[in-house]
Amino acid sequence: MTDELAGVRQGYDRWAAMYDHERNPMQAIEQPQMRAAVGDVHGKRVLDLGCGTGRHALWLAAQGADVVAVDFSAGMLAEARKKSGAERVQFVALDLAQPLPYSAEFDLVVSGLVLEHLRELEPFFAAAHNVLKSGSRAVISAMHPAMFLRGAQARFTDPATDELVMPGSLAHSVSEFVMAAVRAGFQVENVREFSPDQAFAQAFPRAERYIGWPMLVLLELRND
Repeated sequence: MTDELAGVRQGYDRWAAMYDHERNPMQAIEQPQMRAAVGDVHGKRVLDLGCGTGRHALWLAAQGADVVAVDFSAGMLAEARKKSGAERVQFVALDLAQPLPYSAEFDLVVSGLVLEHLRELEPFFAAAHNVLKSGSRAVISAMHPAMFLRGAQARFTDPATDELVMPGSLAHSVSEFVMAAVRAGFQVENVREFSPDQAFAQAFPRAERYIGWPMLVLLELRND
């Protein structure tokens, strides 16, 4: 039986050096929505699950948050640690398939574009719930499962070899996202879906074929 996720860590290690330089429309549509959803983070303790090259973690720290950012890709973490402001973030090598070494100590959890790389959703949402203080929030984004119907998933072209690399993805439905969160004990504040328009596609031409098609889902959750 083929393990669709066997190459995720190695794939992201290979992707790391070019990840921030591709004008990736998925990151572009996600980032402003994530920032708007988290709101004011000054003075809050924040955990970034699957931080990649630190695009959310570094912004959160710049806004005055105390940030712990975890990822299992050494390549991604190495790129994150090179960036301006990285000294404000505690970057930690952790596999999200393993238990997190935190408990009820964060005011906010964020996770950007990670869910397609997880086989089981419920342990992830349970871990996110368990690390939060009571009355705190999680904001979690994912590539919309409708993208899989268009043959899309996380991928990049290795400039050294021209090889198309797909680290490994699984299609989970929006209802699976929501129910995994609910079963973990979260209250669902909001579920929003986003599609590119013509103006976005002009700025990010790779999104043109997805105009009007859902690219992103964003979950806003509360731990009450």
